[in-house]
Amino acid sequence: MSFELPKLKYSYNSLEPHIDARTMEIHHTKHHAGYTAKLNAAIADTPLDQHSVEEILSNLDMSNAAVRNNGGGFYNHCLFWQVMSPDANALSGALADAIDRSFGSFDQFKAAFSAAAATQFGSGWAWLCAKKGGGLEVCSTPNQDNPLMPGVGCDGTPILGLDVWEHAYYLNYQNRRPDYINAFFSVIDWKVVAENFEAAV
Repeated sequence: MSFELPKLKYSYNSLEPHIDARTMEIHHTKHHAGYTAKLNAAIADTPLDQHSVEEILSNLDMSNAAVRNNGGGFYNHCLFWQVMSPDANALSGALADAIDRSFGSFDQFKAAFSAAAATQFGSGWAWLCAKKGGGLEVCSTPNQDNPLMPGVGCDGTPILGLDVWEHAYYLNYQNRRPDYINAFFSVIDWKVVAENFEAAV
């Protein structure tokens, strides 16, 4: 199996002013493309090339740095593009209810998610994860690690992820990571996140 760089469902400038077109283009065509190519090279002619990326990451030998970094980078970015849209929509339904149960309110969820993203030291990701019973958890991981991987300290399936590597925001926000995190909430496609939630639980 050879993994392919996914096409975006929107143009590079569609998320402006929240995420600028130049950042989107570089992020997708250079960074994500690089992870994709390096993942394919790392699994070529091994048993891993017969598995989905989710299967690869869920059963990962964490000492395999090439697959850990590039498999994580491939999967994480696929989710990142998927959960954003220029047509922002409101949170509702079962996911809204689950957020209220797990965090008390949407505002409290937003505060927890934003704190996880803001306090992730150096490069990494913030996640909203769904558990089998319908519960939710916010966590963060360093580098290209994600909650599918064994032993990372996050529980559940990632349904929303925010890239807090500097390449995701530095051209527009420089060192103002909190402003970037706040802007992300203006482009979340909650319909997709809700679909991810339903699939996970």
